[in-house]
Amino acid sequence: MKILACNSNINLAESIAKTLNTQLVKAEVKRFSDMEVFVEVQENVRGEDMFIIQSTSYPANDNLMELLVSLDALRRASAKRITAVIPYYGYARQDRKSGPRTPISAKLVANLITKAGADRILTMDLHAGQIQGFFDIPTDNLFAAPVFIKNIEERYKDKPVVVVSPDVGGVVRARAIARRINANLAIIDKRREKAGSSEVMNIIGDVSNHHCILVDDIIDSGGTLCNAAKALMGVGAISVDAYVTHGVLSGSAVSKISNSPLSTLVTTDSITATEAVKMSDSIKQISIAPIIGEAIRRVHMEQSVSSLFE
Repeated sequence: MKILACNSNINLAESIAKTLNTQLVKAEVKRFSDMEVFVEVQENVRGEDMFIIQSTSYPANDNLMELLVSLDALRRASAKRITAVIPYYGYARQDRKSGPRTPISAKLVANLITKAGADRILTMDLHAGQIQGFFDIPTDNLFAAPVFIKNIEERYKDKPVVVVSPDVGGVVRARAIARRINANLAIIDKRREKAGSSEVMNIIGDVSNHHCILVDDIIDSGGTLCNAAKALMGVGAISVDAYVTHGVLSGSAVSKISNSPLSTLVTTDSITATEAVKMSDSIKQISIAPIIGEAIRRVHMEQSVSSLFE
């Protein structure tokens, strides 16, 4: 087993390698002067079980191209099997036709990754579980829930807690965490007129005199969670925290969160933290390296991955 890291999240790749007591493969992933991607694997990988770690986060197109070129390099270097480890799968929100003459880009990206040479996929908290079906190769969708649950139990021991889904689509994710920590569930009924903008319509469930924990897979502009926090505090919540797997946090999201009723936003390190995120007192990151590292070990040893979450 060998691990190759592209440039999107070197720190996470190094942490994963450390959990597996191994070193990253020596490789050069760079740009030519016209920004073409060039990859050179600088050690023998013939017949090896290879894992490429690369989130397709900002800049999404550059990071995706790095992944595709790296897959091709390993395939041509005669690697025995290549697993694309994609902690954050970009383009996942384009998983259906949102209107006439629009693409299903999540499927297109799946085709590109498969055609480039990936034999299997390892990812985390896909925006929609059905995206696994876009791949014609084995795909394991991991969950950040175990690291979130551990953190929640440490922070809210013996306190009244209710888990809140910020929309109807996230109910399954929120219910799973609520069940594990023996808490009630509430749901935000929201209306989204356009991308990046939402309005809270109703709160389903009793949240008064409780610490509310919003659970979601992606936070981008931050509008949905900030509006939800404001609505929850307005109906008597003691506090509101958010646990979100992928902290995209584009534009003025960090400032918006800092000035919102959210006490804390907890994300994973599936996406490299920007300087603004690192400087924020309201945003904390926890590592998913142990979960991904264990999943990689199990894939390599041909053991069950799903049992990690039972």
